Amino acid sequence: MAPLVLAATAAEEGKKVIEAMLVVGLVFAGVITLGQLGHWIRHRRH
Repeated sequence: MAPLVLAATAAEEGKKVIEAMLVVGLVFAGVITLGQLGHWIRHRRH
Protein backbone atom coordinates (compact mmCIF):
# COMPACT_ATOMS: atom_id res chain seq x y z
CA MET A 1 0.00 0.00 0.00
CA ALA A 2 2.86 2.40 0.73
CA PRO A 3 4.19 2.42 -2.88
CA LEU A 4 0.70 3.34 -4.12
CA VAL A 5 0.61 6.34 -1.77
CA LEU A 6 4.09 7.40 -2.86
CA ALA A 7 3.10 7.09 -6.53
CA ALA A 8 0.04 9.29 -5.94
CA THR A 9 2.24 11.81 -4.16
CA ALA A 10 4.72 11.80 -7.03
CA ALA A 11 1.88 12.28 -9.50
CA GLU A 12 0.55 15.17 -7.46
CA GLU A 13 4.00 16.76 -7.33
CA GLY A 14 4.37 16.36 -11.08
CA LYS A 15 1.00 18.01 -11.62
CA LYS A 16 2.05 20.91 -9.39
CA VAL A 17 5.28 21.32 -11.35
CA ILE A 18 3.45 21.34 -14.68
CA GLU A 19 0.90 23.85 -13.40
CA ALA A 20 3.70 26.09 -12.13
CA MET A 21 5.43 25.88 -15.52
CA LEU A 22 2.19 26.84 -17.27
CA VAL A 23 1.72 29.84 -14.99
CA VAL A 24 5.30 31.00 -15.57
CA GLY A 25 4.82 30.58 -19.33
CA LEU A 26 1.61 32.61 -19.28
CA VAL A 27 3.27 35.39 -17.27
CA PHE A 28 6.20 35.39 -19.71
CA ALA A 29 3.83 35.58 -22.71
CA GLY A 30 1.84 38.33 -20.99
CA VAL A 31 4.93 40.46 -20.43
CA ILE A 32 5.94 40.06 -24.08
CA THR A 33 2.41 40.93 -25.21
CA LEU A 34 2.29 44.06 -23.06
CA GLY A 35 5.69 45.16 -24.34
CA GLN A 36 4.69 44.67 -27.96
CA LEU A 37 1.38 46.45 -27.38
CA GLY A 38 3.26 49.39 -25.85
CA HIS A 39 5.56 49.59 -28.88
CA TRP A 40 2.60 49.41 -31.25
CA ILE A 41 0.70 52.18 -29.41
CA ARG A 42 3.76 54.45 -29.39
CA HIS A 43 4.34 53.75 -33.07
CA ARG A 44 0.73 54.66 -33.93
CA ARG A 45 0.94 57.99 -32.08
CA HIS A 46 3.73 59.29 -34.28
